Amino acid sequence: MSSMEDDTNLIWLRPEPTGRRPRFTRERIARAALRIADDEGFDAVTMKRIAGELGAGTMTLYYYVRTKADIVALMQDTILEDILIPDGELPTAWKAAVAAISRRTRDVLIQHPWAISSLNQAQFGPNAMRHFEQSLAALKQTNLTPTQKAELTAILDDYVTGSATHTIETLERVRSATDNPQLVKDAQAYGEALFAGGSFPEIYKLSASLEGASLFVDVRRDSQFETGLAALLDGIERHYKIA
Repeated sequence: MSSMEDDTNLIWLRPEPTGRRPRFTRERIARAALRIADDEGFDAVTMKRIAGELGAGTMTLYYYVRTKADIVALMQDTILEDILIPDGELPTAWKAAVAAISRRTRDVLIQHPWAISSLNQAQFGPNAMRHFEQSLAALKQTNLTPTQKAELTAILDDYVTGSATHTIETLERVRSATDNPQLVKDAQAYGEALFAGGSFPEIYKLSASLEGASLFVDVRRDSQFETGLAALLDGIERHYKIA
């Protein structure tokens, strides 16, 4: 088998190195890559940078992973491992179980703000399967068909990912405002000028009702997420006639 063919194989189809030679594990490599991405951004994740984080030579790292795609796959699978509800802790009632998975997924995604946009091409790994299995298991007490369970899980994933994305954007705006207060003043002045023209009456009413309140009281949008999740689950229950 050629090296080119080796490199295109899924990392999950290759056994992890064992025996006396290995100094590292795939999980340790993945955790190092996540630390780099969290601290410096996804683009900073390179073989050389990971090797430095682990105190190893770059060529040593190639004994464990062969391509950037391998690294990306390990990073995503490690994130999905953190998303899993620990054994024995998943609630029995379907709404509580689904809500627990949704909250945990959103929290982990927010902890890694680069992940949603950077891991889209990651190889599907074992913890992705475990996450999907757990999501379906959360609905095992319902009268839903397997297809309906998969559909409902996809709907919830879309909601959670969307909420996490908007929260990450909000947190970034807060950081920008903190670093550049003049930008906030300029934005406020621009908004006031637009309101003066009378073209945005509904937005003006909302702004007036919030006058004096901090815009950053709930920068994580936790309350909004919980309201939306509750409404979504109630609607799902009625739509699917879940018993």
